[in-house]
Amino acid sequence: MPLNIFGFKALWSPYFLTILLIVTVLFFLITTKFRSRFQDSEPLKTKQAVLFLASVFLLYAIKGSPLDLMGHLMFYIHGITMVILVLLIPPMFIKAVPPWLWRAFLQIKPVNSVFNLAVKPVVAVLLFNGLFSMYHIPTVFDQIMQNRFYHGGYSILLFAAAVCMWWSLVSPLPEYQPISGIKKVAFLFANSMLLTPACAMIIFADTPLYATYSDPEVWGKVMSLCFGPAAFSNLNLSGPELFTSMQVVDDQRLGGVVMKIIQEIIYAVVLAQVFFEWYKKDQEESEKEVNQILHPTPLK
Repeated sequence: MPLNIFGFKALWSPYFLTILLIVTVLFFLITTKFRSRFQDSEPLKTKQAVLFLASVFLLYAIKGSPLDLMGHLMFYIHGITMVILVLLIPPMFIKAVPPWLWRAFLQIKPVNSVFNLAVKPVVAVLLFNGLFSMYHIPTVFDQIMQNRFYHGGYSILLFAAAVCMWWSLVSPLPEYQPISGIKKVAFLFANSMLLTPACAMIIFADTPLYATYSDPEVWGKVMSLCFGPAAFSNLNLSGPELFTSMQVVDDQRLGGVVMKIIQEIIYAVVLAQVFFEWYKKDQEESEKEVNQILHPTPLK
């Protein structure tokens, strides 16, 4: 059955798009026209602008385009959008915001206090992976999906936890870099291991875990949130099986596999960057030591 039966509003989320456009305009106004009002501000770099626009585009793609609706029909689409939300957009967003703007934001006392605690490596890794794993506990997942405020609030909380987790790896502020070098490798390894149980539970389950995709009544409540109970009831839809030929368990397993594979690819790319930066820094320090030996500073 084609998705266009749901209508333009449900498929393209014009209100969410409007919010993102407003945020984008404010970002570029602050980083260009009103930049002089901030201490030690610098011109916005092309790379930062591109990363911010890419972050906004990806966020709209997974939360405002038909992909978001498809995530309510097929679990593996949910898996793809979830990994993009917490493992791809956060590091891009951190790098997109200029360091001087981060400093201005972190000067707000309540924000600074919470942030300093949340970005501590142990706290960050446990907080993010705990929230991610809890989200995919079947009972919790189904309850969140049936409540608009729970779903929106938990998504924001999970994204914030993901930003705190990624901060240890890609922080643009020298004064806020809690780990470096080989410790980043251990940090990535810990994250990978802690995400494995949730993915394994989904991959190796022999029965459907989530009523959101297997129970027509629960699915109907979830879909009613997208475009209203009255509009949904007029469509006379029995369940998500009308939109996919995959069995629920197969769709569920594919979702777990997709989440784990994309996570490993992203972590592998970051790991390669960490090794390169570590090697480069080590080489520079070695060359500096050799130069000091060969060309010692004369005594005055």
